[in-house]
Amino acid sequence: MKWRTFAPDVLPLWVAEMDVHLAPAVVDALHRAIELGDTGYANPTAYAEAFGEFAAQRWGWTDFHPGRTAVVPDVMLGTVEVLRLVTDPGDAVVVCSPVYPPFYAFVTHAGRRVVEAPLAADLRMDPAALDEAFRRARDHGSRPAFLLCNPHNPTGVVPHRAELEVVADLAGRHGVRVISDEIHAPLALPGAAVTPYLTVAGSQDAFAVTSASKAWNLAGLKAALAVAGPHAAADLARMPEEVSHGPSHLGVIAHTAALRMGGEWLDGLLDGLHTNRTLLEELLADHLPTVGYRRPESTYLAWLDCRPFGLHTDRPGGEPGVVSEVAGPAKMFLDRARVALSSGHAFGTGGAGFVRLNFATSPAILTDAVVRMGRAARDAPSPPRVDPDS
Repeated sequence: MKWRTFAPDVLPLWVAEMDVHLAPAVVDALHRAIELGDTGYANPTAYAEAFGEFAAQRWGWTDFHPGRTAVVPDVMLGTVEVLRLVTDPGDAVVVCSPVYPPFYAFVTHAGRRVVEAPLAADLRMDPAALDEAFRRARDHGSRPAFLLCNPHNPTGVVPHRAELEVVADLAGRHGVRVISDEIHAPLALPGAAVTPYLTVAGSQDAFAVTSASKAWNLAGLKAALAVAGPHAAADLARMPEEVSHGPSHLGVIAHTAALRMGGEWLDGLLDGLHTNRTLLEELLADHLPTVGYRRPESTYLAWLDCRPFGLHTDRPGGEPGVVSEVAGPAKMFLDRARVALSSGHAFGTGGAGFVRLNFATSPAILTDAVVRMGRAARDAPSPPRVDPDS
């Protein structure tokens, strides 16, 4: 999909998928399964155990309990299934915008309402905005939820433990159930440390949904885990048994191998992403100096402020969550530079005028893309002057 959605002359730096070879541990595990003819039904026990071992080693999450997990097809489908357990149709789900577009689409398709708590100017969670959003969520239903993105997509921000403690306190005071999407948690870059939400005081009735998908590039091998805090275990136990039929058996094998034996490969990946993060900073300074950029602390995604180009509008031509529509500066870069990026408007309030760039590619492709983008920006017509009194 990454390379075939657009024309062959387009460099695709949009969808969150990396240009890397698979970890040898994953390749070996899949080859072994095929050679054995092991293509039956999945047994996810080893997956949960492997995640617990990884979480203890990487994040010090020593009280993780495999018995408080459920295997789900992927993080977003797992999130929807958890929402069905703890919210009712019409209830509100709070998100911190701009945020991963499927948060809007999946929540809405599940019959829930999205309430936004916009990020602060520094792209971190704003406690006052969260407090107000939680109040509004309570006004529109008896069982509201907060869909946390930890680390945050698209900004790459890694919430500090103190910030997450504020979230837990506010959620407790307002009766809001927290579901933390932690798919990017293994991708903390040098200088950052991830705090799993379920390790924070006050998170006992919350959930996390996670996967090895992003860190080991396993999007096509479906398998994820929903994890319950100790006071949420009874809720998770009510998840319909048929949900566990969705994950791929080979997916479970691949994710288990990645978590249990792919640590060295992951460390090499993080070094490469850090190198590309530095290269991107240098390229932007040389070729797109007017574009705003804050160094991501995690993920392989850069959130670029292209509002100086004047191509954003209050209504950029699409609804939040509709990732297929290219508008604003993303359309300019696609048309003029032949570089595909994610349109900021799809990420909700605060996203118009931004683009999300995936830097998990080769240095040569990344360089070519930013050089093209710089040339396109220089050749683009100047934006019309807007009269502030009009």
